[in-house]
Amino acid sequence: QGGPLEHIIAGKAVCFGEALKPEFKEYQKKIVENAAHLGRCLTEKGFDLVGGGTDNHLLLLDLRSMNITGKELERRLDEVYITVNKNAIPDDPQKPFVTSGIRVGTPYVTSRGFGKEEMEKIAQWIYLAATDFEASADRIRAEVNETCAKFPLYE
Repeated sequence: QGGPLEHIIAGKAVCFGEALKPEFKEYQKKIVENAAHLGRCLTEKGFDLVGGGTDNHLLLLDLRSMNITGKELERRLDEVYITVNKNAIPDDPQKPFVTSGIRVGTPYVTSRGFGKEEMEKIAQWIYLAATDFEASADRIRAEVNETCAKFPLYE
């Protein structure tokens, strides 16, 4: 049996203190707004969203209509510096290590300062990676780098 682990208790106390601030509530609201906008943009490009959309920070894309697996799109997006996770969808015909879907989240990009305009770019990059990767990979990678440079992690 271990002790009370004061460092973990202190970390949680700081976290809960931050969560009580109005800025944190605004940040959470922006995360959900970004996810909803990204979902709309992806739907406009022909992607199907499991559940028809989102009311939180995550989107689950059903890729069957795009004729690509979650594993393959995850790999392609990783090559252009976009991190997603392959994810099973309801009644998924693919094996668990292949999947017919990907999971996309907006907390990290929101933390960087991304907004609606950047969600539109992300939707375009995901679309190009799914439909025209060989011709688009270099362009996507360059645009991702350029966009991230406008929103540095630290100033």
